[in-house]
Amino acid sequence: MEYFICIICLIIGIILVVKGGDWFVDAASWMAEVSGIPTFIIGATIVSLATTLPEILVSSISAAKGSAGLAIGNAVGSVNCNIALIMAVSLIFMPAAFKRKNYAAKMIILIVSIVLLYVLSATGDGLTWWQGLIVLIPFIAFMTENIISAKKNADLKELIDEDEKIKKENLERGTSLVLLKDFVSSSKPVISGKGTVTLKRTGITLEKSEIVKKILLFIIGAAAIVGGAELMCIYGERFAQLLGVPDEIIGVTILAVGTSLPELVTTLTAISKKKSELSVGNVIGANIIDITLILSLCSFISAGKTGMSLPINAQCIALDFPFCIAAAAIACIPALIAGKFRRWQGIVMLLGYVAYIVILVLSTPQIALINF
Repeated sequence: MEYFICIICLIIGIILVVKGGDWFVDAASWMAEVSGIPTFIIGATIVSLATTLPEILVSSISAAKGSAGLAIGNAVGSVNCNIALIMAVSLIFMPAAFKRKNYAAKMIILIVSIVLLYVLSATGDGLTWWQGLIVLIPFIAFMTENIISAKKNADLKELIDEDEKIKKENLERGTSLVLLKDFVSSSKPVISGKGTVTLKRTGITLEKSEIVKKILLFIIGAAAIVGGAELMCIYGERFAQLLGVPDEIIGVTILAVGTSLPELVTTLTAISKKKSELSVGNVIGANIIDITLILSLCSFISAGKTGMSLPINAQCIALDFPFCIAAAAIACIPALIAGKFRRWQGIVMLLGYVAYIVILVLSTPQIALINF
């Protein structure tokens, strides 16, 4: 009976984390927009971090509780799930060409991040706090590249929009003169009513009820993420104990798939709308954050709590990281060379993921011996 209680609590935890993350990010993005923060900054930072909130919270709380196996397993397992399962499904259904300039830097950062983390982990007794700082370097490079790219795209879009506006105005005046002017934004003063509030910085008028709603969503979303992550950590660890399964196995399977649900939802939505670049871009960005930011945070938490490095076990070194590197190489290198994703990449990655899970299960025979 306790098995089923653990499973139910895990499911509830996953739902709270995923839905809470949705509410939290929606409210945070809204707050950023109305406060006058440029849209390209929001897209390159808040949105990039959005789908990795579950992994960040679950791994951080696990590390704080001393469950390093769950922390590392969730982070690395999420990357394996994102690439070899979620991205693989996307490529099988939607192999497509892409612009190298939009993906090259991110793909290179992803591969370098995984190899760097693997080398640091394999050559020591764990991940120290100063090694965590080194692992943060690719994350900083990724966020910088993200912001620069977003800024360029935002500027280009503004110029194109302004050009189209000028063309339309000139056509209405009966002239063929076309000019490309600097984009200048202006805000008119707004008078507030009883049920509204006007922000001095942006001149935006908001309904008080909308403000209250967004603040509540922000608070409830944050609470749901923390509460759901706690449930997943507590009952994930308990489930592992009942099954006699190491934390690392639970981390790279149940928790990894559970916290990767936002990426899965994004991919399925992208498939339905035939937007392959949205799916692939989301997965690559989420993986870089999983590898660099999450494990760096876990190393800092471990150092602060125990004064020791974050322990990384033999399974992670011998199986999880090598599979992670292989999956990233299959996904990125042929695509960078050819300038397109191919269906065979998705098939190979998916078969590899099945083999990876089978090896994990066979290496833990207790799973097959459980009688519910």
